[in-house]
Amino acid sequence: MTAAEPAEHWTLIHAERARLLGVLEGLSPEQFTQRSLCDGWSVDEVVAHLSAAANTGRWAWISSIIRSGFDPAKHNSRLLSRYRGRSPAETVENFREAVTATIAPTKDYPAFLGEVVVHSQDIALPLGIELSPDPEAVASVARYFVAKDFAVNSKTLAKGLRLRADDADFDSGSGPMVTGRLLDLVMAMAGRPEALRALNGDGVAELRTRMS
Repeated sequence: MTAAEPAEHWTLIHAERARLLGVLEGLSPEQFTQRSLCDGWSVDEVVAHLSAAANTGRWAWISSIIRSGFDPAKHNSRLLSRYRGRSPAETVENFREAVTATIAPTKDYPAFLGEVVVHSQDIALPLGIELSPDPEAVASVARYFVAKDFAVNSKTLAKGLRLRADDADFDSGSGPMVTGRLLDLVMAMAGRPEALRALNGDGVAELRTRMS
């Protein structure tokens, strides 16, 4: 992306939040109680987490992580509880209000885009819902994930492997090959073992070992 990178990333972030909102509006209350791909969290909790992330700026993030004793799990739990509604409808309404927010604790905009892309799949896949993000958004996240560990240890997972997309212009790294859809590569770099079933190549076994 060009010098307009932040604005372009916010456009993508808002679009992916809106895409997810469209799915959430069609879910039954029971579906919100189902487990997501995000370990230990229900669909309802993942939605609340996304709302919290969309409303937490730099100083609020720093304050929360300090108050949590630098424990990311406690930090996430504190913020999540603030945006989880008394019902799924209230949780969705909180998320609806966050869709167009432009708040972030750092300038790692591709990471925050990745959070929406990955968590949207965390919600959709266990429910059997096909949710296709913007290819530009997925490509931006993939480039960031192979370059930096941030919210997920994506660079560490990908190190020493060659990741090549079958459906996009993405070919990164060297070593044992891992091929598949770019979205599946992104989900694998985010540490989701479920994505490995859709990938091919000698490097898949190594990825599985690193996730275990």
